[in-house]
Amino acid sequence: MTEPAGRVQNAPITAQYPEFPGKAAVVTGAARGMGARFAAGLAARGVDVVGADIDEAAMAATAQEIAGPGKVVAARIDVTRAEDHEAVARIALERFGRLDFWVNNAGVFPYAPVGEITPEQIGSTLSVNVEGVLYGAQAAARHMSPGGAIVNMSSVSAVRVRKGRGAYCTSKAAVAHLTESLAVELGDRGIRVNALAPGYIDTDMTRWVKEDPAALQHALDVVPLHRLGSPEEVLGPLLFLLSDSARYVTGHSIAVDGGSRHV
Repeated sequence: MTEPAGRVQNAPITAQYPEFPGKAAVVTGAARGMGARFAAGLAARGVDVVGADIDEAAMAATAQEIAGPGKVVAARIDVTRAEDHEAVARIALERFGRLDFWVNNAGVFPYAPVGEITPEQIGSTLSVNVEGVLYGAQAAARHMSPGGAIVNMSSVSAVRVRKGRGAYCTSKAAVAHLTESLAVELGDRGIRVNALAPGYIDTDMTRWVKEDPAALQHALDVVPLHRLGSPEEVLGPLLFLLSDSARYVTGHSIAVDGGSRHV
């Protein structure tokens, strides 16, 4: 099985949401990959964005490349620090006067067989992938009005075990469950919380798949659509979850995986 040409999966998402212009969002891990595509996709629809990343220089370069009409402001964040999330929220409020959306996208993707997972690896993975989501949601909830929406990045690895990814799979399972907890607790305040669960998406984080012919063939074989996804194809579900079209959707993880979780 070979991967089909990339024209379809990389085509721009054309869905427009008339309620978006004038709203404000925070996207973490926005310097590259899916985070950068999220920031660009929101800005293209009139949403003002604070793009936050631990790599301040890369984030500034990405923000400069994104064309509006929404503005993109670059900020530095270490998602393991609760105070950094609060600082980023305040940037959104100071620059845009409001905070409507928060996308907890930042994450790490470590590899180690179970017997070789070190205390440092499991600790850092849970700190970035889980604590980073919690702190982001806390900061967002402090400043959002009813109608706000938070989207976390889980993974199909939350429900499918992959060899060598014990720390990562554990962290994403925690994100999926934390999403449900946040939805229950923040529902009283009119804030929705959902998650996206991507599968094999063609980004720098999954470059190893394309660089290993056996791994790529396996990925293409187990994905019913027989191709890798693109960040553009994760953007579409993100826009839906943030929009009024999903105003009665909360506490869910939406798989964006070409059907691989069913195989």
